[in-house]
Amino acid sequence: MRLLLIRHGQTPSNLGHFLDTARPGPGLTSLGLRQAAELPAALAGEDIRALYASTLTRTQLTAAPLAAERGLDVRIRDGIRELSAGELEMRADRAAVTEYLTTAFAWSAGDTARRMAGGESGAEALARFDAVVAEAASAAGPAPAGTAALISHGAAIRMWTAARAHNVSVEFAAAHALDNTGVVVVEGTPEDGWKALSWAGTVVTPGTRSGVEDAGPAGRTISGVGD
Repeated sequence: MRLLLIRHGQTPSNLGHFLDTARPGPGLTSLGLRQAAELPAALAGEDIRALYASTLTRTQLTAAPLAAERGLDVRIRDGIRELSAGELEMRADRAAVTEYLTTAFAWSAGDTARRMAGGESGAEALARFDAVVAEAASAAGPAPAGTAALISHGAAIRMWTAARAHNVSVEFAAAHALDNTGVVVVEGTPEDGWKALSWAGTVVTPGTRSGVEDAGPAGRTISGVGD
């Protein structure tokens, strides 16, 4: 199957660089709403059979225009919410972000027993995300026709992809932030594993489409995490 992992639109916390991961979280900025409105056009070539969003408000607002345009129900799942920042919640200093990232990518590298201070472990974070991916694979149907879109969060997408896509290294995922409404495309199955086909090949910023080396201002958080 084909899986589209899409980061939500811009939020006020992105502008302040906050590790804002608790439910329900902030809504979208005016730019974030425009990004969400342009998402259907950006994904016009994708035959999406199932659409998911996390339990955080920003992903549901991002999914709404795509759902309306395609006539799809948005399936709300807690498993694809952002990685919990625990005791680091709502901090924006470099030390906190470094600790958050270091822990997340340690999970990708296999240290899944490690726990975010006051938060979840890597095993817990991967298990919940895996469960939604497995459900999406079943809902979307077999390849090549089956495509599911998951509107999720920057750190969660980067961590999961580095852990599960055999051709994405931890070093690559750590070095390449994902802009707001940036898309990571993977192909495969939960049983056979995943291969990444593109990383931020489509970034929806009104009037601009940029790749990983040409990130626009919409997603300029600290390393693209904590949102």
